[in-house]
Amino acid sequence: MSTVPSQFDGVSVVTKANIYFAGNVVSHTVLLPGGVRKTLGLIRPGSFHFGTEAPELMEIVDGTCRVTLDGGTEAVTYTAGEHFTVPGKSGFGIEVEHGLCQYICSFIG
Repeated sequence: MSTVPSQFDGVSVVTKANIYFAGNVVSHTVLLPGGVRKTLGLIRPGSFHFGTEAPELMEIVDGTCRVTLDGGTEAVTYTAGEHFTVPGKSGFGIEVEHGLCQYICSFIG
């Protein structure tokens, strides 16, 4: 059974979307009790690169993506229910071949 949350209770949502790469990546910020911040988003087909300030935990809710961490040479495939972490002050390339990839990004630093 997946450990990816299916819902968050008692949260606030920032209504203006975070839009990247001409609308191919869109997320909304969710503010949880205790000052915890996450983003919930989707990625359309394509290849994109993101930089990170703080470490991140990326949980795949639906779909499939291939990820290459900065400094790495091998792309790893992730599907629904799987996750990967990205160090702070780093980045990652992410590719979606078809459909949508939905994710939860948790800032863990």
